[in-house]
Amino acid sequence: MSSQLEDLPFTEFIQRPTAATGRLASVRALRLRRRDAEDLTVMPTDRAERESQVVDFTARLLVSLLAQTDGPELVRAALPAALPWVRFLPPEEVKTLASELAETSVTATSLGNTAPIAQLLIEWRHTAEVHADPELFHLLTHPSGEDYGPATPPEAAHA
Repeated sequence: MSSQLEDLPFTEFIQRPTAATGRLASVRALRLRRRDAEDLTVMPTDRAERESQVVDFTARLLVSLLAQTDGPELVRAALPAALPWVRFLPPEEVKTLASELAETSVTATSLGNTAPIAQLLIEWRHTAEVHADPELFHLLTHPSGEDYGPATPPEAAHA
């Protein structure tokens, strides 16, 4: 069985649901593309539950590892293998990432919600992208030479 998502127009799913769901035997999930709304993903419930268990286990394992004496250092050392883009971050920022990952993992798993961990990784990946592009890094870290003055406050909303 393949692990990719197969794209499918939402209208095709609605018009031929049996044929569409039959594809799930050979793909991990179906991505239903919609014109005026966010895409949807369809997968068998047992597969979704197994994947959820793996994500929950991984998050809890990370939290447990970080609680060990050498845990934060082990995680910091493992980050480049798990997230290759970490190599673009300066060493001090890798330490900050590891620290934030530890805090976010503990709090997110205590809520049973791993979305904050995913958001943290997205934000740090974007930071690595900036560091990887010397021109962009320069633009974002040096004054542009122009000052447009103080920002004007937004107009109050009328009730």
